[in-house]
Amino acid sequence: MKLVVLTPHFEPDVAPTGAVITKLVSELVERGHHIDVITSLPWYREHKIESGFDGKLVRTEDRSWGSITRVHPFPTQDKTDIVRRAASFAGFTALAAMKGRRGGDADGVIAVSPPLTLGLAGHTIAKARKAAYVFNIQDVFPDVAIELGYLSNPLLIRSARALEHRCYKQADAITVLSDDLRDNIVGRVGDPSKVRVIPNFVDTEFITPADGDNAYRREHDLEGKTVVMYAGNVGLSQSLDLVIAAAIALRDDPDLVFVINGGGAARPTLEAQARGLDNVRFVDAQPFERLPELLAAGDIHLVPLKRGLARSSVPSKTFSILAAGRPFVASVDAGSEIATIAERSGAGISVVPEDAEAFTKAIRHLAAAPDERFEMGRHARAFVEGWASPAAVAQRYEELVMELRS
Repeated sequence: MKLVVLTPHFEPDVAPTGAVITKLVSELVERGHHIDVITSLPWYREHKIESGFDGKLVRTEDRSWGSITRVHPFPTQDKTDIVRRAASFAGFTALAAMKGRRGGDADGVIAVSPPLTLGLAGHTIAKARKAAYVFNIQDVFPDVAIELGYLSNPLLIRSARALEHRCYKQADAITVLSDDLRDNIVGRVGDPSKVRVIPNFVDTEFITPADGDNAYRREHDLEGKTVVMYAGNVGLSQSLDLVIAAAIALRDDPDLVFVINGGGAARPTLEAQARGLDNVRFVDAQPFERLPELLAAGDIHLVPLKRGLARSSVPSKTFSILAAGRPFVASVDAGSEIATIAERSGAGISVVPEDAEAFTKAIRHLAAAPDERFEMGRHARAFVEGWASPAAVAQRYEELVMELRS
């Protein structure tokens, strides 16, 4: 088959979504398909175009299996500036749609959201190339923006809802990551049978359980410590103030260190809150190839989300943690996918969102129980190995496009 994949990020961009879609494309190529990727110039690490990719609005690379077309994402640093972000999304979407229309007929188009505007581009490309159209939702927007308070103007909310409805209506099928997200959007879709659950996956060959006494620990003065790790976007969706609160509460334990690894809009505020705390380290985002080492360096990993967001978003980092054979503490809504995974896998402790006392209590418990952490890590790896492999997920997308074409 000939497929078009429209995604906001792709290798070498370091965004989690980019890593997932890059692996999906790799698996589809292994299955013999021709793929045209439409994506952004790499920008996620520092919210600006990376050196070597700047200077042009569009760059196209021919590959043995197809092509990669990278267009300018017009990045903005401030996520709270709705007008500038909307302009960025509009510019990126327009360029992506224009470039994606070219290339002749295709069998299927897979467009990834957010941004939600790529739903429009995906439909435009699918019509031009006479292809079936699959709209993949990683996070449900505008729900996340409304929950975070980015979007509060009633007129803008109505406009965003109208765009959401249009994107759902235009798609031949909609894929979401979990039953939780399916329940969230199925009532907004005219035909609930259009909504399919195809989870993200983790590359269990790339990320494996490993010794935590590694170069990352040595670089950041973590040797001999129990490391409590948050690794990911340091943004406004995450309740990272809970991490600082836990560090303050547990600062008298000389063996316990909290690491916040990553960058984002919330980091300056967190660094100010952590000033004077000897048990907190801030580390910049690491190259993707160091992800297994980074995950291995943590004894306990953290997945904190603000109230309401766990029903609109499933952080892919959760599955990377499981693949690394590490336990986690999640601050998420009861009944959400992450809370369910924590329970089913036996690898995590889930507490209610934004409850610093419960969050700290869970961390304190695991920090004092190395044998329990080891068993939870063993359960984590076993769970993720049986949950979804990259090959299985690629096959489900292949079968879905074939079904839509029949």
